[in-house]
Amino acid sequence: MYPIKTYNKIAKIGLDNFDDKYVIGDDVKEPVGAIVRSAALHEEQFDDSLLAIARAGAGTNNIPIDRCSDEGIVVFNTPGANANAVKELVLAGLLISSRRILPAIEWAKTLKGNGDQVGKMVEKGKSAFVGPEIRGKKLGIIGLGAIGVLVANAANQLGMKVYGYDPYLSLQNAWNLSHHIIRANDIKEIYENCDYISLHIPLTKDTKDTIDAAALGMMKDGVRILNFARDGLVNSTDMIVALEQGKVASYVVDFPTDEMIGVNGVICIPHLGASTPESEDNCAVMAAKQLVDYIENGNIVNSVNLPNISMPKSGEKRICIIHKNIPNMLTAITTIVAKDNVNIENLLNKSRGEIAYTMLDVNECDTETISKHISDIEGVIRVRII
Repeated sequence: MYPIKTYNKIAKIGLDNFDDKYVIGDDVKEPVGAIVRSAALHEEQFDDSLLAIARAGAGTNNIPIDRCSDEGIVVFNTPGANANAVKELVLAGLLISSRRILPAIEWAKTLKGNGDQVGKMVEKGKSAFVGPEIRGKKLGIIGLGAIGVLVANAANQLGMKVYGYDPYLSLQNAWNLSHHIIRANDIKEIYENCDYISLHIPLTKDTKDTIDAAALGMMKDGVRILNFARDGLVNSTDMIVALEQGKVASYVVDFPTDEMIGVNGVICIPHLGASTPESEDNCAVMAAKQLVDYIENGNIVNSVNLPNISMPKSGEKRICIIHKNIPNMLTAITTIVAKDNVNIENLLNKSRGEIAYTMLDVNECDTETISKHISDIEGVIRVRII
C-alpha cells in the first residue's frame, strides 16, 4: 500500500485517481506522497518515507523547496490547471479598476428608503462614478506563462492593445500567444507605454518588489496595476505613496495585507484567483496523476525542483536516482551497475541546476545490494528501485 498524506481538503475527483493500492488521509503514517494546497509546510518535519509533494496549484511558496531537494523529495505543482479561473478574475479586475463599479454599488445601497426619489438620485449622483472603457487602452502583461497568455489573448479580443514581456517565454506559450500581442524586449516598454499593467510572474528573490518607486516613476500618470500573481511583487510602501500622489489610479490585489486594506484606490480581493470548483478539480486531478506517475513509474512531470523527465519502461526493474549534478556521476553509477552484473536496457539523465535525476531500466537484479552500492556514491541523495 502507498500512504498519501493530505494537508488540505482535496477535491474528490482528484483523489479518485488513486486506486486501491493507495490509502489517503491527513493522519496516515509514513506517507510516500503528499498533496497540499495552501497549508504552510516550512516547519513540517517530513518522514524519510516521503518521496514527493504535489501542490494543487501553481505557487509553491508554502513548501520548503531547498530542504526538499536536499532530502530527495520531488515537489510538483500544477501549472495551467487554474489558469482560466485566474484569467477571468483578472478581466473582472480590469473592469472594476476602471469603472468604479464597487463604490457605485455601495453608494446605491445608501439610497434605500427614498421611495420614488431613488431614480432621480441615481441620475444626479452617478457622475461621481464615471470611469474609462478598456477598449483601445494599452495593457502590459509582465510574465507570459499559462495565465499571462490567456489574459493577453482575452484582452486583445476585448479590443485592448496588449504588450507582453517575458524573457523566459517557453515555446509552448509562444505558440499559444496571439500574433496581435506586441512583445516588449524590455520591461521599460511596459512601464512607459501601458495604461494598465498586470503581473503574472512567480515571487523569487529576483522578482521581489518588481513594482517599486523606480518602476512606478517610469509609468504613465493614472496607471492601473493588477496583481493576481503573488504578494511581494509590489512594494506596498511605494504603492501607497504613488496612490496618494495620483501616479496610480487604482491597484487591484488578490493578496490583502493589513497595510493595504482601506487605502484609497486599493481594491483588495481575498485571494479568489483560483477559487472556483473547476479550478480546484483541475488542480487536484493533475496533482494526483503526477504523484501516481512518479511513485509507480519514476517519471517526473511539472516539478519545481527536479528536471522533468519521462521514459517508457523497458526492463524488469527501474532504478531512480536523485543526485548532485557533478562530473563523473553517470560513470560512477554505471560502473556500480556493471560490477553487480546488471545489464542496462535503457538510461536517461537530466539535470536542473545543482541537482540531477537518472533513470536506468535494467534486467532482474538484487535490489537491496545495488541500492546500497549506488547510495554509497558521493553526491547521491536518494535511490529508489521500482
